[in-house]
Amino acid sequence: MTNLVERLVPDELWTLCRRVVPPTQVIRPQGGGRRRAGDRECLAAIIFVAASGCTWRQLPPVFGPARPTVYRRFARWSRARVWARLHRVLLDALGARGELDWSRCAVDSVSLRAAKGPLTGPNPTDRGKGGSKIHLITDRNGVPLSPGISGANVHDSLGLEPLVRGIPPIRSRRGPRRRPARLHADQGYDYDHLRTWLRERRIRHRIARKGIESSTRLGRHRWVVERTVSWLAGCRRLHCCYERKAEHFLAFVGIAAALISYRRLTN
Repeated sequence: MTNLVERLVPDELWTLCRRVVPPTQVIRPQGGGRRRAGDRECLAAIIFVAASGCTWRQLPPVFGPARPTVYRRFARWSRARVWARLHRVLLDALGARGELDWSRCAVDSVSLRAAKGPLTGPNPTDRGKGGSKIHLITDRNGVPLSPGISGANVHDSLGLEPLVRGIPPIRSRRGPRRRPARLHADQGYDYDHLRTWLRERRIRHRIARKGIESSTRLGRHRWVVERTVSWLAGCRRLHCCYERKAEHFLAFVGIAAALISYRRLTN
C-alpha cells in the first residue's frame, strides 16, 4: 500500500500539495476516537478514482482510508478549491523555471456525455443527448493554463472570455504574467467582438475565418491544445460526467490539469 501511495503521490508532488491542503481540524482535543486518515493516502485514493474512472463504491481498500472518508475529503477539498490552488502552485513552479511559453497559446473545447449534473445540455454533435463541455487554454507546449466547464449546448465562442479572464497571475522570470502574447483558435471563435475584445487586452489573435480559410492551416500551432485534450482523456473519470455537483466535475478537470502540469515539471 505504501508503494502504491508513493507512486500515485510522489514526494515532490506531496510537498506541493501540503501547501494547499487545509490544515487538520482537531475534533477531540482531549484525545480518543479513531486515528484520522492521512491526507496523502486520501489524495492517492482520489487520484486513483480520477485516473481509473471507478466509482467511489468501487474504490479498493488498499489505500487505508474508508471509501466514505475519501469522498468526504474530496468534497471538502473541492469546496476549498484545493485543486485549482494546486494547479496554480504547479504553474508558478513551471513559470519560475521558465518552462511556460506564452508566445503562442491555443484555445479549444471537447464535448463528452453526461449522465447527470447541473452543467449539462443537449449535445448538438451527439444527437441531442445530454452532455457537458470542457474548455481549455494551453501555452505553446500544451500546459493547461485555464480550464472551464459548461453544458454541451454552449457555443465555444462563449467560453473564450471567461477562460482568458481565468488565467491567474503566474510567476515568471520577469514577474507575474497572465496574458498570452498570441492566441490561436479555430472557426468556432470567428466573431468580430472576440477579436476586438482580445485587441483591447493587447492579445494578438489568429482565428480561422469561416468560408475563407480552413482551421487545418492553424494545425501547426493548435495541435498542442488538441494533444492536451487527449491527455485529459487519460483521466477516465472525465469520459462521462457522473457528478451531481458541478464543483465535483470541475474538481476532476482540475486534478487532470494539475497532473499534466506536474508531468511537465518533472520531465
